[in-house]
Amino acid sequence: MDKGILTRSLLLLGDDTMQKLASLRVIIFGVGGVGSWCAESLVRSGVGHLTIVDSDRVCITNINRQAMATTKTIGQVKVEALRQRLLDINPAADIEAVQQIFCEDTAGEFALDSYDYIVDAIDSLKDKLLLIEMACRTRAKFFSSMGAALKMDPTKVQVAEFWKVKGCPLARALRQRFNKLKRKPARKFKCVFSEELLKNRGLDASSDNERANGSLMHITAIFGLTIAGLILNEVYHQEES
Repeated sequence: MDKGILTRSLLLLGDDTMQKLASLRVIIFGVGGVGSWCAESLVRSGVGHLTIVDSDRVCITNINRQAMATTKTIGQVKVEALRQRLLDINPAADIEAVQQIFCEDTAGEFALDSYDYIVDAIDSLKDKLLLIEMACRTRAKFFSSMGAALKMDPTKVQVAEFWKVKGCPLARALRQRFNKLKRKPARKFKCVFSEELLKNRGLDASSDNERANGSLMHITAIFGLTIAGLILNEVYHQEES
């Protein structure tokens, strides 16, 4: 742990919590507008071991909201670009970049039980549901991001248990899918969400995805930073008790 880089974290959290963070193992699935900022916050706060998982490359439309996306990183593998950014922040951090999609075919490749925290920032409904099911069967603490697009008001971002999330179409769709399958996650878990739901005003002329929705960094980052904060807060209070 570089105490120079992390001096202000150390002042607030103390040696015991910082040592715990340095040994913590966290995996983040999806490093877009939510996951990239979650990763950056954790590394800036002293988390020592981070695995980032995403199959995509940086494109120009990512620049408005993703931590590693700049005009210089367009075309680069997202997890590699983010890994380099995180190592520029803290060269001592152990950052594993996995250019892979989490899905039914690849899920078995991830040793989820080896992590202390699992973060879901996946967009795909099917893959998100699978990760929820698998993560909730592990020993790891699990946090999930619901939909962060079509939102403007930062004061409406909230945290709730999955079955108590209100006003989020993604959470609703996930619950409907679970009910249709007659299954439920093995345990409860917290989600970051917002009840706000705006409409796109502009034409999406630059995206190949006709279903793409508008989103802004100040909201997606709040989602990611909130998940990071939930992890940090829990570790802090574990050491306090």
